[in-house]
Amino acid sequence: MNVFRVRPAALVFVSLGVMFLAGNSLGQTRDDEFAITLPSARTELRDAPSESELLAPTRVVVLGTGTPIPDAFRAGSSIAVIHKGESYLFDAGAGAVRNAVIARYKYDIPSLYPSLICCVFFSHLHSDHTMDFSELAHTMWWRRNAGLRAWGPQGIERIVNGMREMNSVDVEIRTGGLQPVQNPDGFRVSARTIEPGVLLEKDDLVIEAFAVDHGDIRPAFGFKVTTDDLSLVISGDTAYSETLVEKAQGVDLLFHEVISQQGLLRNSPGFQRYHNNAHTTSEELARLANIARPGLLVLYHGLFYGTEEELVLDEISAIYDGEVILAEDLDVFPER
Repeated sequence: MNVFRVRPAALVFVSLGVMFLAGNSLGQTRDDEFAITLPSARTELRDAPSESELLAPTRVVVLGTGTPIPDAFRAGSSIAVIHKGESYLFDAGAGAVRNAVIARYKYDIPSLYPSLICCVFFSHLHSDHTMDFSELAHTMWWRRNAGLRAWGPQGIERIVNGMREMNSVDVEIRTGGLQPVQNPDGFRVSARTIEPGVLLEKDDLVIEAFAVDHGDIRPAFGFKVTTDDLSLVISGDTAYSETLVEKAQGVDLLFHEVISQQGLLRNSPGFQRYHNNAHTTSEELARLANIARPGLLVLYHGLFYGTEEELVLDEISAIYDGEVILAEDLDVFPER
């Protein structure tokens, strides 16, 4: 068993990978911090969700809030929606699978065990949103009941084909030796190219994709997820989007990327031009939220460029009077 000591704004991995250090300086720990005991290296199998999973309310776990810039405290972009015993991931940036394992035990969500995650939806194919795709598909693939299902923009098939080739040696070794292999096809990923519209309907769950404007990265998508007890929109990477405003009208949760207005001014003219074309500044997001009026605005994939992270909240709150928070990795919504 391994102990996590958690501070909401500072989670630091050590090389053993199973303890968070917390305190006033790197390497210090305090007994009065949160203490969470989590299991290590546990294999999980199941044929179907349990009754308690089927009856649980819909939850959203933020697996990664980061950007392409390496960050000791933030994994790559990824959000998990858990509904009736299944976990649906939206993007899978570097570190997302690791955080899924942590969240599985921290919040007692069996479907977040990597080989039990059924589905992943990619907003676009920038590497900071796809780096853990192979890890998600191939972690314990020989124990998967079924291969991972993936939806993404045009190009998703090329990535899947490349992953299959990259993993082919592992498949040959495991299936050609003495290792018991529960599912010889568990490594196979079923990929579908996204078009705007409903991508998946299952009972009362509806997952819809809509086009957003990520500059010259086309196509790029946002997602709307609706269940019997929760509605949310995930922006993906986008500049101000009228379509997103329409889809986010009155949703319970709006997860939206953001770039600090003051941080942007620290960039070169070339990067300012790029970001203004491809991302949403804090002022633009405040204007968007004033129209959409979500129950809660959750900021993720924040680009701060050396400014204090909390400054972006001030920039938005100066214009938007609704509730807004800056997400941390492993945040869960609705808050319990």
